[in-house]
Amino acid sequence: MLTLTPQFAEQVTLSQLVQNLVYASGAVGAIFVVIGLILIDVGGARRRNQFNATIEKLVGFFIGFATYFLIGFAFWASQYYIMGGGTLTDTIKDWWVGGTLANQLAQTVDPAVFPGINNFQIFVFFLACFAGIVNVLLHFAVSERMKASAFYITAFVATIASSVLSWITWGSVGPLTNLGFHDFFGVGFVYLFPAGMAMVFVRKLGARPGMFSPHPKVSEYRSPNLGLLTTGIMTIFAGLPMVILSCLFFFDPEALAVSVTMASTSVGIALNNYGAAWAGGALMGAVIAYSTRKFSYLLLGPLAGYVSGASGFDVYVPWQMFLVSLGAPLVAYAVYEFMQKRQIDEHKLLPLFVGSGSYGLIMVGLVASGTPRGGYFGIEEGLYAFQHGEIGVLMQVIGIAVCLGFGIVTATVLSFILEHTTGLRVSDEDQAEGLDKVIWGIEPDVDPKTERIPASS
Repeated sequence: MLTLTPQFAEQVTLSQLVQNLVYASGAVGAIFVVIGLILIDVGGARRRNQFNATIEKLVGFFIGFATYFLIGFAFWASQYYIMGGGTLTDTIKDWWVGGTLANQLAQTVDPAVFPGINNFQIFVFFLACFAGIVNVLLHFAVSERMKASAFYITAFVATIASSVLSWITWGSVGPLTNLGFHDFFGVGFVYLFPAGMAMVFVRKLGARPGMFSPHPKVSEYRSPNLGLLTTGIMTIFAGLPMVILSCLFFFDPEALAVSVTMASTSVGIALNNYGAAWAGGALMGAVIAYSTRKFSYLLLGPLAGYVSGASGFDVYVPWQMFLVSLGAPLVAYAVYEFMQKRQIDEHKLLPLFVGSGSYGLIMVGLVASGTPRGGYFGIEEGLYAFQHGEIGVLMQVIGIAVCLGFGIVTATVLSFILEHTTGLRVSDEDQAEGLDKVIWGIEPDVDPKTERIPASS
């Protein structure tokens, strides 16, 4: 029989519950981000590929989600075990899907062994959502042209690789973060990593039929529903504030917040910076759109502003964040136009993440240079002393190179293996016909005649 009296009541206090709810809300916010990404996908993919593209994203998400529960979290959490003198093996024993602490009721765990265990257990769910989001983002770059089997294998491997990268680059006592690399939101392992993979896969897969020149079955590539694209972007905007709260650690006094990198911050400043980033990006995106008469920058603008600020929401003040975000759409514009001139069929990850994401990481190094961070709260001396490190440009550049490099190497190895086994690319004929019909036998409810070349042409 279960006892009504917890063995270790300090693990399940009201204050613990409040923190648990904060981190649980981050998982809810992450799910809203997934919904927003799917809406963007449905609004931007050809009608003949919408169902298949959506299903592949969902399956890829849950491959990442399940793999993170299996072993991924153990990699990220190992930085805190190593700080305490433990090893990766110790972390895996405790936090793989069958691990001791991963399956223990909070009230039965001695605080001397692991204080605040509920928060760590909730973090598994929270970070598993982002492991899935990495795969969803990658799918944007390979959608409609990578074989499903190849993508699903890639999703599993990418989850392992991004989990290792999160240990290196996101937290406060991982190898790069403890040395000075600053990344509040995880831009490196969530955004730059899949962008690095996209740099390889896009070249291997080539352009989609009708994207840059007419195909016998597709006159041009058209986005069918701009309303869904816009709704998806605003859904992401609504979900991310809860995620930002989950990138904060709270210590006594209980309202004291520091970022995941142990930089001093507060809830209000972090959220106001988030709003300023979206506003700056949206306004500059609108200026570019009306100047060039290209509607895509109305949608790229706010996302570019957000991505540029995500690495520094904890260390900027809102006016700084607004000015930084004004520059982000200009960077995305330069990258996007460069790619279009060279007929590189990738419209999201490279302009937003390689462009605006790298720009944002560098701007953190410039604007917040010298800001103390790193280590762990309560440690006063040694390698992991609280806020012993400082933000600087050099470590930001090194971090960018490491994150992109992880993605490039992962995709290079995978593409070689997949090309010689399951195959990597969907044929041009099947792409033009539409994967909904080729794989599932589904015809679009509206005949997309605008894609067809007239018989007389």
